[in-house]
Amino acid sequence: MTMTTTHILQDQEQLNAIAKRMKRAHGQMGAVIRMLEDDRSCEEIVTQMAAVGKAINTAAFKLIAASLKECIEEATVDRVVVTEKLQKLFLSLA
Repeated sequence: MTMTTTHILQDQEQLNAIAKRMKRAHGQMGAVIRMLEDDRSCEEIVTQMAAVGKAINTAAFKLIAASLKECIEEATVDRVVVTEKLQKLFLSLA
């Protein structure tokens, strides 16, 4: 059995939820651009930008958490190496 040091999320339900969240963030980003073009207030624009950032970070956290769960359960990955990589990704979001 060959041990891998990377992970690709297999949980389709989680993938769908993450994709849905990213599509929502994509729509919010479009709203930010329209707000800039429409000369909306700084407060409104920054509030919308914060929502985009939160949506993206939440999607990333969900991806990492789901991947960690699968790695722990999966026998074909080098759990220590993959877990360390995922922890570094998690910290990169902080």
